[in-house]
Amino acid sequence: MKIQKNTVHEDFAVRGIAYDSRDVQDGYVFVAIKGFETDGHKYITEAVNKGAKAVVVETSDAADGFPHVEVANSRIALAELSSAFYNHPSSKINVIGVTATNGKTSTTYMIDRILSEYFGKTGLVGTVITKIGDLVYPSELTTPQSTDLQEIFYQMTENGITHATMEVSSSALDLHRVHGIEFDIVSLNNISREHIDLHDSFEQYVETKSRLITEAKPSQFAILNLDDSYSSALIERTDAKVVTISTKDKKADLYVENLDLSTGQAQFDVVINQDSTHLASRRSTPSFSLSLETSGMHSVYNALVAIAAALLSEVPVEKIQKGLETFEGVERRFELVYDEDFKIIDDHFANAGNIDVTLGSVQKMDYDNLVLVYAIRGNRGKTVNRENAEKIAEWSKKIGYQTIIATTSSSHVTAKDRVTDEEIDVFMQEMANAGINVDLFEELEDAVAEGLARAHSEDVLLLAGCQGMDYGCELTLNVLRQKLAGNDLEKLERKVGNRTLKLQK
Repeated sequence: MKIQKNTVHEDFAVRGIAYDSRDVQDGYVFVAIKGFETDGHKYITEAVNKGAKAVVVETSDAADGFPHVEVANSRIALAELSSAFYNHPSSKINVIGVTATNGKTSTTYMIDRILSEYFGKTGLVGTVITKIGDLVYPSELTTPQSTDLQEIFYQMTENGITHATMEVSSSALDLHRVHGIEFDIVSLNNISREHIDLHDSFEQYVETKSRLITEAKPSQFAILNLDDSYSSALIERTDAKVVTISTKDKKADLYVENLDLSTGQAQFDVVINQDSTHLASRRSTPSFSLSLETSGMHSVYNALVAIAAALLSEVPVEKIQKGLETFEGVERRFELVYDEDFKIIDDHFANAGNIDVTLGSVQKMDYDNLVLVYAIRGNRGKTVNRENAEKIAEWSKKIGYQTIIATTSSSHVTAKDRVTDEEIDVFMQEMANAGINVDLFEELEDAVAEGLARAHSEDVLLLAGCQGMDYGCELTLNVLRQKLAGNDLEKLERKVGNRTLKLQK
């Protein structure tokens, strides 16, 4: 890729693109973005001193004296430059984009499970994990910046991946992070009055969310939900080829019959409308049955989106059935197990490296306070526990927590995982050195109950640790269930899906 410095100087080959001056290297282009906390235009001199050969700006005065290009929107420019730099990787992959107020993560996991059953190696970009074939790592809880996103898709092409699924947030649309991604299939399942963080009003949130559909091209497919008024309203507002889903409207391209939720697990028949233009290739299989491991009505809607996406991707029905009927989610790997008024994340937090990744991901989230419940690692020695404690202390300065809840999980570990006095002492000493208060509980039940008592609206409750904390999620959900009743309890059962189901068995 080349970029002209100005009308006088010669062209130069671009070695990389950065939107953070700290990431600039020799031969890079620095794109100055006006962010929420700071303005990238303030760091142009720093970027040039580090080797940037040109800068992209929204205000020419900020780059006076430096080779620069002025644009109307730096975020759009960043996305387009990044796509070109990586040779438009999303055009070489079948990309499915999923948005919704509720269920984006579960839906993308479902789609990926189905695609993996048929195509083998697949890609997934979500708020919990990013997957490139066999490589899986925790991702930020917001959609990656456009440069990072294009690099992810480039890595997918390099690994021979042909199909990828992506969770698309309203902020990603608003901040042009998915600008330049060439989706093949897009979906909007539902919109409700939640999670409007970056938007001035609910109306603006709806409009931003809808852009994934309204800006879709005639070559794309758009999956829309007839049972959701916001989703169904977009049928006439998109140039894409529309495929509709419903749990009750038999005019939909894909609808449900014989739905049974009496056990919590959904059992139903999926019917492919014989009048469906875009699902015509599947008319030889007018209906098939499904039994989901995940519970609740929301899982039915998520599954319908996944089924529609899979059918449009030419996946055989038997592979769709196998993918969905074996889907259980990913446990204890930065697993979002509850997302109602506050969030509960369950993570194995095994060592300093894991802690770095996990708390680094938490740092990217939008929340008020972090409530950390940590299970001290038993029979792992002073070194491991000191390193873990040091890393927890290090992150306290970045995130801002001054108190944590710790537990030895006495009743939930075997003899080989029992926490020794030395391990407790070294952990507590490192916490004291860092000025962090520790409320230490012998029993895991007491620790998670205390964590729930401290978690308020918009907070994150992080259940962290191996061995003893392996039981933390179940205990936490049990405490929640005892506290809730009526509609609130129903919300819990909907939100936590398969983890709740396991407790009911």
